[in-house]
Amino acid sequence: MLADYIRKRREDRDILLMTHIVAGYPSFDDSLRIVEQMVEGGVDLMELQVPFSEPIADGPVILHANQRSLEAGSTVDRCFEFAEAVSQRFDIPFVLMTYYNILFKFGVQEFADRMAAAGLRGAIVPDLPPEEAGDYLEAMGRNELDPIFIFSPNTTDTRMSLISSRAGGFVYCVARKGVTGAETSFSADFEAYLSRCSAATELPLALGFGVKDAADVDFLRGQVDIAVIGTETLRVVDERGVEAVRGFIEELR
Repeated sequence: MLADYIRKRREDRDILLMTHIVAGYPSFDDSLRIVEQMVEGGVDLMELQVPFSEPIADGPVILHANQRSLEAGSTVDRCFEFAEAVSQRFDIPFVLMTYYNILFKFGVQEFADRMAAAGLRGAIVPDLPPEEAGDYLEAMGRNELDPIFIFSPNTTDTRMSLISSRAGGFVYCVARKGVTGAETSFSADFEAYLSRCSAATELPLALGFGVKDAADVDFLRGQVDIAVIGTETLRVVDERGVEAVRGFIEELR
């Protein structure tokens, strides 16, 4: 399972890097080139976002990428084809990220079946609470896929324990309230929050929302297993082009 891969990888690296792309942005050909650049730059695992019209956890940069991908004709089927292509080509784990309406309309069991057929390892569905995830958890379990759930700074210790009991692969810790892409203050309160996260689960921890440069990654060393870089890589693509992605990833190390 994904947790075993992360623990094994951590034997050689003091922190792993996970990046995030929106499938089909700026195009599917460009998405493939971005994945290639990220893997060559040393990324350890990657989120592939299936674009959605109302991505409530995402800030303006990722929202824009979702809208552009949909306007260009991106579909769930095309995203699965893309996921299968990159899973076969690149030797890192890929997880899917999207919103529950996509799974509901597609069919939860069918969605999990397609994930497994595409070679994906797990999924992040940020608007699906674990208390309402019975069908999803059953479908993921049948396909030996990891359901990745989320901790946030306002999650109580009791709820963290519940989330941990449902989660697989790793737990995604969001660095602050709000949406992706805004500034994050890595303060003493933040360190106390990470201590609560560590105490609540035996799964590896990933930290995202506001991780943007090597200084942020350095700060997280020894506190989490995975630093998640999402919005900033899209900014690099938008401002400097696809070919700048590899250098950006290498700088994070």
